[in-house]
Amino acid sequence: MKSKRIIYALLVIAVIALGILSRKVTVIPLIVGNILYAVMMFLLIKFLLIQLRYWKVALISLSICYFIEISQLYHAPWINQMRNTTIGALVLGHGFLWSDMIAYTIGTAICILYYAKLK
Repeated sequence: MKSKRIIYALLVIAVIALGILSRKVTVIPLIVGNILYAVMMFLLIKFLLIQLRYWKVALISLSICYFIEISQLYHAPWINQMRNTTIGALVLGHGFLWSDMIAYTIGTAICILYYAKLK
């Protein structure tokens, strides 16, 4: 169990690094970063809830991604201040986009397909 958590932790770190890199390299489409965000969320939830079945992990992680995206429609001064920090921008984003919702769905679908192949 502990070795699985270590693997998930390393994967989360790798996906975060790739996601940040995808924002720095201009030839990589922005959607790739959002797909990686969903993959990272899936891996993070699996890390935290290691025993949970992959489809439940997918449902939870996709719900979190959707919630964060929808929360971008809310613009109170306190949350905008958080979004103006580097970490806040990476975690919370800035503006709602339907294309981000599609990217999160694609990223989660990739995780589901990968885990379905393992079974």
